[in-house]
Amino acid sequence: MNTISPMASRAVPGALAVAFALASVYILWGSTYLAIRFALESYPPFLLGAGRMFLAGALMYAVLRWRGVAPPTGRQWRTLWLLSIWMVLLSNGLVNLAETEVGSGLAAIAVASMPLFAGVFAMLRGRHPSRIEWVGLVVGFVGVLWLNAGSELSSSTLGLVCLIIAPLAWAWGSIWSRDQDLPEPFMAAAAQMLTGSIWMLGAAVVTGERITTLPTMSATAALLYLVVAGSIFGFTAYIWLLHHVRPALATSYAYVNPPIAVLFGALIAGERFTAHDLGAMAVILLGVGIITLAKARASKPVPSPETEQAA
Repeated sequence: MNTISPMASRAVPGALAVAFALASVYILWGSTYLAIRFALESYPPFLLGAGRMFLAGALMYAVLRWRGVAPPTGRQWRTLWLLSIWMVLLSNGLVNLAETEVGSGLAAIAVASMPLFAGVFAMLRGRHPSRIEWVGLVVGFVGVLWLNAGSELSSSTLGLVCLIIAPLAWAWGSIWSRDQDLPEPFMAAAAQMLTGSIWMLGAAVVTGERITTLPTMSATAALLYLVVAGSIFGFTAYIWLLHHVRPALATSYAYVNPPIAVLFGALIAGERFTAHDLGAMAVILLGVGIITLAKARASKPVPSPETEQAA
């Protein structure tokens, strides 16, 4: 395993490029929750996910192969088939299903708990959190309990179950994948979307989903937006950030996306949020922020005498 940071061999990017990439991840990924809601007007949840993931994955895979990127090996394909159960079917698929009953902004607030579950899974695999991270975990889970106790989620069993499982699955897949043999990040994402689309299609068949009427133009536009803006452009910007800035900054989308999703839901779709919903979101994001800052401090290199002298 290569232990050299991907940042080490790359030139420091300009502030404008970083700002543009961050804005892409913040806004594009924050807007996908509302786009899902619009697409669900004509497309059932798992068929929506299957179409979105297949189109995005096929386009990315074709471009990467055209550029000479090696395809996954047989062993890597087997890993990706398993990984896409967690990262595609049980995360994106269940968010789609949840949004058939709850608002897009509320779904985004619930999914914001993902880094908290990731911290717990990392601890179970031997990566023990620091004291500050423990504080963040406790604060964040208080917010999760608060959200689930008295919001719209409490009146929707399907939405509640889906929005508990979805961040759990994404967190577990994220932690588990760190120890697996995977292709380079863009190819891994493309192949994961392709395999995930098959799982989604299988779920659609099992649940009896069908498209019985001609989809509306707005729903189809939302689907294409999810393919291009959410899956291709948003993910490309995120991978670029991972290779050019500190991980804490690249992953800051986790506590920026929910407020943006809430804003889009309120301004465009007229979704209403109670003080209970917004208070729970603030507590969850506070916990996530504490964990992110703690990780940033822990990963900050201690300058050697040589670097201090050079500075």
